[in-house]
Amino acid sequence: MNKTKLGLAIAAAVPLFSAHNAVAAEETSASAVERIEVTGSRIKRTDMETASPVTVIGADEIRASGAASIDAVLQKMTAASGAMTNPAVNNGSGGNARVDLRGLGAQRTLVLVNGRRMINSGTGAASTVDLNTIPVSMIKQVEVLKDGASAVYGTDAVAGVVNIILKDDFEGLDMNLNGAISGEGDADETSFDITMGSSFDRGNVVIGLQYTDRGDASQADRDFSDCPIEEDFDNGSFYCGGSPYSPFGRVWGDTADLQGNADGSWHDYVTENDAYNFSQASYLYTPMRRLNLTGVGNFDLTDDTRLVTEFTYSKRWSDQQMAPQPVWFDFKYDADAMGDSLLSHGVVDGEEISYGRRMTDVGPRGYEQVVDTVRAVIGLNGEFDNGWGWDTSVVFGRNDSVDRATNLLNMGSIQDAISKQEFNPLDQGDWSKENLKPYNYTENNSGGSQLLVLSAGLNGEVMELPAGYVGFAAGIEHREEKAWYVPDSLTSQGLANDPRVDPTGGRFDVNEAYVELAVPLLADAPFAEMVDLSAAVRAFDYSTFGSDETWKLGLTWRVNDEFMARAVRSTAFRAPTVNELYAGQGPSFEQIDLPYAQKQAEVTVGGNENLTPEQADTLTAGFVYAPSWLDGFSMTVDYFDIEIENAIARENEQYIVETCLDATGQNVNNDLALCQFASVKYNDKTRRVTFNNQLKNIGTEHTKGYDVNFKYTFDALGLAWRTGLDVTILDEYTVESAGAGSVDYAGLITSGLGSYAELKTNLNLKVSGDNWDAQYEARMIDGVDDYSCQKADAKCLVPSVGTVVYHDISGFYMLNDTVSLQAGVNNLFDKQAPYYTGNNDSNTDPYTYDVLGRRFFAGVNVKF
Repeated sequence: MNKTKLGLAIAAAVPLFSAHNAVAAEETSASAVERIEVTGSRIKRTDMETASPVTVIGADEIRASGAASIDAVLQKMTAASGAMTNPAVNNGSGGNARVDLRGLGAQRTLVLVNGRRMINSGTGAASTVDLNTIPVSMIKQVEVLKDGASAVYGTDAVAGVVNIILKDDFEGLDMNLNGAISGEGDADETSFDITMGSSFDRGNVVIGLQYTDRGDASQADRDFSDCPIEEDFDNGSFYCGGSPYSPFGRVWGDTADLQGNADGSWHDYVTENDAYNFSQASYLYTPMRRLNLTGVGNFDLTDDTRLVTEFTYSKRWSDQQMAPQPVWFDFKYDADAMGDSLLSHGVVDGEEISYGRRMTDVGPRGYEQVVDTVRAVIGLNGEFDNGWGWDTSVVFGRNDSVDRATNLLNMGSIQDAISKQEFNPLDQGDWSKENLKPYNYTENNSGGSQLLVLSAGLNGEVMELPAGYVGFAAGIEHREEKAWYVPDSLTSQGLANDPRVDPTGGRFDVNEAYVELAVPLLADAPFAEMVDLSAAVRAFDYSTFGSDETWKLGLTWRVNDEFMARAVRSTAFRAPTVNELYAGQGPSFEQIDLPYAQKQAEVTVGGNENLTPEQADTLTAGFVYAPSWLDGFSMTVDYFDIEIENAIARENEQYIVETCLDATGQNVNNDLALCQFASVKYNDKTRRVTFNNQLKNIGTEHTKGYDVNFKYTFDALGLAWRTGLDVTILDEYTVESAGAGSVDYAGLITSGLGSYAELKTNLNLKVSGDNWDAQYEARMIDGVDDYSCQKADAKCLVPSVGTVVYHDISGFYMLNDTVSLQAGVNNLFDKQAPYYTGNNDSNTDPYTYDVLGRRFFAGVNVKF
């Protein structure tokens, strides 16, 4: 292979999350690999340097982190932000795990396995890849392209691409037993895996099995999360608050606001005393069991033709737990049938009253998911006599899920019983667990998705120029996707307490063709050791919206052995998914801030068949510097600029209620299309706001900033040292819509979108001896301001979060050639998750911050 000092510096052993252009962290001889394919290009080349910045995470770095799932590694990247679901997200996560590059949304990060699409997976009609489907034990390395790549890979590659490379040449037997536990003695995790591989005359087969069992932690077991914190701004104090739906019932009348007592009496509701502490019954960290089976095989059918097969199967059992169900309904007060307990509190016989209750009588709500995901690949590749390579493949994937919600009440039946005077809502005895058994039910929903991809491609060299050969790749693809979601029959009929949920179902297909060129412009010239131009174009035709195209231009200019400049200009697109197009309408409970209303609004969400694709313009530009005067040192600096138009999203909930309701909750601006579509309603008794907010093509999103990486490898004191520093600087992340105007989230933390720190860094130091290594990492998240406190009239006691730094250590020791040990501590100094006024859950942001505290892990590896 043609490797300069600069190329070797980029490809050298790298610290965790180092940005570079190498396809592998380990050197490979020229006789073993003549041409390689780098993530972000389909052209196979002998040169590992391209115009796009790529981060490579090796198996050793994954091992050192103690992670049993790859999301735990990817979500620590400085380029990752926003709302990434993980085990700390209890409310609404469905047990899924997602990565979100640039904070643009997981749906704008394309996930590949061995360069091919992974099936969208998780619960319901999934629109993104659940990273639980990827077994850590079978990962050779992960390549993260931080650049738009739609011209190369098609839809979804807007913020970047995560390409997970599986082991395909392993020989022998490798077994690992790993365990982890928090410093509080909860959230225990056990993982066992075995990998077997064998080579024979014409190929290689690798088979892997991994089983993971993760325990839970409760919000009640941490000081920062054991009750919902409320602020008394006028007095500058905090108190333990909670939900207005409390045990023993709450009644709203024309003049009364009453809280029930266990003995059947009533008193005036006082938030500080009567609000229900829902944290005590909620998970802080969610449990899961997961089984992964993987097989990768290569077989040379002839000297020029190879059969490639891949098979992955995962089964996940996951759980979340929330406080008991809140119920609410209206009825007419009948003192004769229901008793006179309300009369002394000013409620009039025959008055229409609203009733709410927290169903501690039946216990916490449980959410359970059983998810099966299978993906199979069969392909052929080879070479023609002229040296051109060819490949064909079929990818099939299917995801099936069943999710259950337990300890729910059939409120339709209860209300029927109330109207027939068979159930008295004001009698505490009628709400007993025994009496409620006929109304207690388990909600059962099912869903899934399916993927089929047929592809064929050519690659090679088409002609020779003075500076070298022109490389090319071309191909065609046909892809079919479908997805579905079938809600429980009671829910779909609107007989449960929550509003009715419609089913989801739909499909689309697309035909695509692409061409890519790598053109050497200059070679061995003054100040231009090598200048390459890369270009790609992809045309596509969707059954849902028609045809279009996307393109990419890149320039690589290697001045000499020490300095290389690079830049890529491209367009990207994201087609609406089946779920975005056809998702049935259903309820979502979102945070709003109105002085007279509950903080949670009941929002009807769903798909929109009229959606059109998102379109993006992307630019990356930077340089790589590896000075000869400091052997082992290199640095990369890359600027990124991504602008998305026609963005698919929901309108800002806060903007909707502020636009369509006045200071007293009365509807205003009824002539605006926004308010007509939203149909906002305010119940002045329950203080609950309800409105519609389905998906739309609403505006633009624009983010820009810098990625900087330094690495230095050297030998000292008889040891090998490796240091690295990754930095991401966020200059801007502006979201603009026709309704809500423009909001720059850079430097802000939100209640639902996660955080967008302006500065994030990862510092890594590793030292290695003959049979051991030790590693230290410091992860810094810059201070952020609370989005909900940006309004001039906002009343916030904690309007910002300071800088947070996490320290992790780990070590590895080889007892002999067969057995090795590893151990480590994450969050070494037990940093507590920070509180801020507009928090998301657990009084913090579980998308961004560690909620467990100090965590210990250890493992043993046996290989033959």
